[in-house]
Amino acid sequence: MNLQTIGYNQFFEQEFSAFDTNQVIVGRIALEHKHMYRVLTEHGELLCEISGKFVFQAEKREDFPAVGDWVVIKPSVDEGKGIIQAILPRQSKFSRKTAGNVTEEQIVATNVDTVFLVNSLNDDLNLRRMERYLLLAWESGASPVIVLTKADLCSDVQEKVKLVESVALGVPIVVISAVTGIGFEKLEIHLLPGKTVALLGSSGVGKSTLTNYLFGAEKQKIQSIRDADDKGRHTTTHRELVVLPNGSLLIDTPGMREIQLWEGEAGMAESFSDIHELRNHCKFRDCKHEDEPGCAVVASIEEGVMDLGRLQSFKKLEKELAYLDRKLDKRAQSDEKKKWKKINKQIKQKR
Repeated sequence: MNLQTIGYNQFFEQEFSAFDTNQVIVGRIALEHKHMYRVLTEHGELLCEISGKFVFQAEKREDFPAVGDWVVIKPSVDEGKGIIQAILPRQSKFSRKTAGNVTEEQIVATNVDTVFLVNSLNDDLNLRRMERYLLLAWESGASPVIVLTKADLCSDVQEKVKLVESVALGVPIVVISAVTGIGFEKLEIHLLPGKTVALLGSSGVGKSTLTNYLFGAEKQKIQSIRDADDKGRHTTTHRELVVLPNGSLLIDTPGMREIQLWEGEAGMAESFSDIHELRNHCKFRDCKHEDEPGCAVVASIEEGVMDLGRLQSFKKLEKELAYLDRKLDKRAQSDEKKKWKKINKQIKQKR
């Protein structure tokens, strides 16, 4: 396998040059099986586990390999196996906070060039959820593309597209239908040989159908929409990197029931560029965009240019990120204490 065909470039080549290439090889994580990984290498696919030293040095969940990562491997090619020694630095990383009360990062996909944010044009279309996806996409370092599926089930496609345009400022929007076959040709400019696209979206929006269409075969099992609530059933149960017939790479992901933020400073500036621009024209620098005189944001809402729901969403996300920052600060202090406790224990054992 030619590594360039699965996304290897000068950035990763430079990072890998620091290792002894006579002892190790480089490969890309295609699938994770609990504590085992399927890795694509120039010697073919290897089933790998992590070295004991790697596990010992890893301090957080995000220190472990994720689908899309380039890793350094000590191979046993004849056995089709290998030991992962290290992860090469990531060019991009799509993360969210893990579900529940634990403040921990969950890496969805790494080294992604483009993110297809898949949303259905049926009754499940949700602008507020789309804003969250866009924020995470911009924060990841990848370029977002909105993919609106199931156009055949929507009677007012253009109206829905206008609504999406109001929150996806400057982001390409592609309308498709697997039933009629429309729109797929517009995705081709984003599906380039050696480039990686990640599919993200809630359960049942059509990600698996899109994967099958692009793959040209039934790569993912498809389940029908539940008639009762117009929502699809969850089909994809794991993240996997696959090579499409045209040479581009695709990472399909399970539907996200919770989209909890992890980072967002850069993403907020991109996702809510309209509010960031307007707030520069407010009379007061510390304007909260409520009842202050001379508020440009409120004036935009009163003039019908901006929807009130967008400002409310902006404020909610800002509060969520501020709360997360406070929790991460406390966690960092706790991690530092654990780190020094671990070091002191090692020192005592050597005496």
